[in-house]
Amino acid sequence: MTLVYKVCQNQEWEEANQTGFYPGSKVDLEDGFIHLSTIDQLKITVLKHFARQKNLILIEFETDKFENEIKWEKSRGGDLFPHFYGKINVQLANSIYNLELGSDGFHKFPKNLFS
Repeated sequence: MTLVYKVCQNQEWEEANQTGFYPGSKVDLEDGFIHLSTIDQLKITVLKHFARQKNLILIEFETDKFENEIKWEKSRGGDLFPHFYGKINVQLANSIYNLELGSDGFHKFPKNLFS
């Protein structure tokens, strides 16, 4: 089992819960897939793509539950990143964490993620 994470605005996830499916962010929709990150990729993803943004959450998923809708594709620095093709059923979320923005302008990750 591999855990992957989606970073998004809290409001996006709340809207997805209304319909039962998360279609992705604006960037995801433009790229044709939902960008996900492994735990090792997560901090750099947040720093690069979500710097200083408020109201973010981390949504944790098990890749085993995605069947064939996830592909591991080369991206930043040649690393393989998990990309989800389709809409994600919100019931597949393992855990949801608030990603607080600290007074120093950097996000504070839940301690249990990196223990």
